[in-house]
Amino acid sequence: MTGYEARYPELHRPARWAWGGIEARFRVALPADELVSNVHVIGFVADRIVVCRDYRNVWMLPGGTREAGESVAACVDRELLEEAGARRTGPLTWFGHHDCVSDRSEPYKPWQPHPRRSWLWCYADVELVAEPTNPDDGEQIVEVRVATLDDACELLRADSVGFGGERVIPDVVRIAADLRGRAL
Repeated sequence: MTGYEARYPELHRPARWAWGGIEARFRVALPADELVSNVHVIGFVADRIVVCRDYRNVWMLPGGTREAGESVAACVDRELLEEAGARRTGPLTWFGHHDCVSDRSEPYKPWQPHPRRSWLWCYADVELVAEPTNPDDGEQIVEVRVATLDDACELLRADSVGFGGERVIPDVVRIAADLRGRAL
């Protein structure tokens, strides 16, 4: 996965996620499983990307906080159903993570690693099978769209600002699309 740092410099720059008191840096090396606190998945339906819009009118990728004792795959499957009404139809591929260090005195959830943790990025082929389940303690999704790569990146641009720059999440999506294309 050489060359991504040069192609996506904004993604690879250290970032401050003020909303979470986190210093973060994207890395293509995979984290230790016990450090993974959050998982986000780029879901592919053929050559299109699943994106979700919440009640605040923010577009995002399915994903979220890993529950105590939950495997990465189980977290992805749960988050896909909750936020996109989707299920995996292919293998899950991990391809990078944000290495995060929190300045908070306690972890977000008691079972999470602290102060260092990882936000894992992965991709998988998926299919939409239902409406999002929208549990009370999760994001409230009002729309799910299967978008072209360019349209998905444009929709996700606004959500990227909180992650250190307007191209951060679109860059992650483009890396996933590139890697998936190579794997096919």
